[in-house]
Amino acid sequence: MPKFVSAPAGLPRGVFATIFGVSLVTAMGNTGMISVLPAIGRSIGIPDPMVAAIFSLSALLWAASSPFWAKASDRYGRKPLMLIGLSGFMASMIACGLVVSAGLLHLATPMVIFGLFLLARALFGLFGSASNPATQAYVAEHTAPEQRTQSMSALAGAFGLGTVIGPFVAPLFVIPGVKIDLAGPLFGFALLAAAMLFVVWKFLPESTHMPAAPVKAEPAIGTMAGEAVIKESPMWLDRRVRPFLIYGFIVAVCQTAQAQTLGFLIIDKLHVSPTAAQGYIAIAMMFGAMAGLLAQWGIIRMFDMTPRQLLRWGVGVAALGNLIVAFQPSYAAVVAGYAIASLGFGLARPGFTAGSSLAVDMHEQARVAGAIAAVNGVNVVLAPGFVWLYEHVAPAPFLICAALLAGMLVFAFRNQQLRNADPMPATRADAAIATLEKSDEGGV
Repeated sequence: MPKFVSAPAGLPRGVFATIFGVSLVTAMGNTGMISVLPAIGRSIGIPDPMVAAIFSLSALLWAASSPFWAKASDRYGRKPLMLIGLSGFMASMIACGLVVSAGLLHLATPMVIFGLFLLARALFGLFGSASNPATQAYVAEHTAPEQRTQSMSALAGAFGLGTVIGPFVAPLFVIPGVKIDLAGPLFGFALLAAAMLFVVWKFLPESTHMPAAPVKAEPAIGTMAGEAVIKESPMWLDRRVRPFLIYGFIVAVCQTAQAQTLGFLIIDKLHVSPTAAQGYIAIAMMFGAMAGLLAQWGIIRMFDMTPRQLLRWGVGVAALGNLIVAFQPSYAAVVAGYAIASLGFGLARPGFTAGSSLAVDMHEQARVAGAIAAVNGVNVVLAPGFVWLYEHVAPAPFLICAALLAGMLVFAFRNQQLRNADPMPATRADAAIATLEKSDEGGV
């Protein structure tokens, strides 16, 4: 873990570094795959929208399984779920590497390779989703409410750092002079996952704050004082967090759409082969990732921004970046627009994550983390539609994203829960009271 990333109060630095590493390796692999996927698809002969659709089944399984894994982490512990998630990620990367190798060797038709790739990636959606709720709940359990934004920002920084390193490392794993060159990054990321799996198994202690059973010491939000009713309805039905999940879903849709379309845009703009464009794609993605890190490790900390501020500034800046990409006159403009949009997403994501965490009680942290993970996964299903739009009207995906983000800016100003998303209460009881007041004022 970089020295400038401080561990949240209550978590030893070594423990946070391990949790940070789980998210880092996963982000490296996923973003590294996204960076080479356009080149893989066009080298094998898979149509562009179907390349984006490779993530669709995985995304649906991710969304469906995340709440299950969140409950399992309450029952069996955070550490076992991280081990399951890393194992699923490693197995998926190995399977994807074998499928891509078969495609590059023309051992099957492009459509058969597409189907096998879809299934290989689905392993990550089904099992890789186990680690995300566990890592977020682990950190939340050791962080006071007034420090939640900073801690979630630091954890989100692992994703940001991974998106910097992934596209940079991916070309280094490309095997020169062999037909399966583009499969190299997938096997390389599987090796990194195996190393992280050993670190978690050997060095990460179980969370001592993990609830063994639903906690009834605090009244559930939305009940009268003194009642101990624990709501078990799905989180997306909960008025406390539903506005945050809606906001997070739209933000995730726009970020995924831009990331999935970026490679094709750069290949077409430079008029070069997919392999030759790989370095340019990696540079653009690294600039975007560095902008996200600037938001999460610099701006948020420097200005001590609250979730409410992040929810507003994030989508506003991201909308501007999408407009620049939509009307880009050059490769440099594409990189600049993508970086600006990534800066906005780097502000928005910790905003809705911390806001959701603060809206619920301590024993509900894993459940809300599972809901957030589902939101961050299911949006990928829409990515093929954005790639299809790009093929027909190139600026359309980015203009639609700009409009959606502008709508979320209005939503952030008008919705009561989002307007009150501020971690000012200094104690858990104060936070519960403040959240109750917000809930009573109305929601979506």
